[in-house]
Amino acid sequence: MRLVPHLGFLVPELIMATGPFVIVASGPKPARQFRMPDFFYGGQALIEGVMMRGRTTVAMSVRTPDGEIRTSREPLPAALVAGRWLRIPFLRGVLVLYETLVLGTRMLMRSAAIAAEGEEIEIGRGTLAITMVASIGFAIGLFFVLPLVLSGAAAGASGSDLVANLAEGVIRLAVFIGYLLLIGLMADVRRVFGYHGAEHKAISALEAEEPLTPEAIDRFGTAHTRCGTTFLLIVVALSVVLFTFIPRAGMPIYLLALSRIALVPVLAGISYELLRFGARHFGNRFVRAVFTPGLWLQRLTTRQPEYEMLEVSIASLRAVVDADALPTRP
Repeated sequence: MRLVPHLGFLVPELIMATGPFVIVASGPKPARQFRMPDFFYGGQALIEGVMMRGRTTVAMSVRTPDGEIRTSREPLPAALVAGRWLRIPFLRGVLVLYETLVLGTRMLMRSAAIAAEGEEIEIGRGTLAITMVASIGFAIGLFFVLPLVLSGAAAGASGSDLVANLAEGVIRLAVFIGYLLLIGLMADVRRVFGYHGAEHKAISALEAEEPLTPEAIDRFGTAHTRCGTTFLLIVVALSVVLFTFIPRAGMPIYLLALSRIALVPVLAGISYELLRFGARHFGNRFVRAVFTPGLWLQRLTTRQPEYEMLEVSIASLRAVVDADALPTRP
């Protein structure tokens, strides 16, 4: 099954393949050249498909084996549409991340079945839960526990918590980039990254009020300021700062590991708020310079999409835009 190559990398791959995170704007709008609509659409690349998330619905479009584009749409849970928790800074970032992982895992499994057999499958809660727990455990072990263990040599050699924590941060960044390079060698993952690029192009065209046609959206780049890849880079960079405040001296390694795990939701919440800030103020030269490395890194998680990928991305985006009763251009 085409899902198999993705299972071992599921959580980080889902986040990286997430296009612009869904952000509801608040406060005054900036000047028109840096237009901030009251809602930013978000999405995620799937296996031979794209998922888009609107105000009230989520849609999935997948290319079937016979070349047809199959689109399905379903309402979002009420708590994710009008829940008061989504208005609370820092907490909303954790909720958006949870939504990304749960919806993304379910849609990825469904897309794999459609791309392979042309038929949808129902994902049981037990299967979804086991997949999520295993993948989250793998991601935390790879990106948080492994760098901690490897940085132990720096702690012993220097006797300095600061040096050890900096070494841990450098190792975490190296593991992250190495991971991107490794999974980018897999043919199926490269196709997902092509759909990732198509998803970015479609959303960028919508935000620029351009027609949703393959020719029009293909003029846009494959990078986007609110991409999940940028989000993960913020998490990695922020972890260097946050973990610096945790003393290592006399602390058993298992307690240090638990401290990293416990702070993952905190990192996610703060990183999401920084992503919101960057999206609102990207017209500022300083902000743009700070977020540019995230755009560079997206070269590893996006590919120039094929024409057929653009069509799939447009179909998914149109489905949620139409559901939100917003005008679209032909």
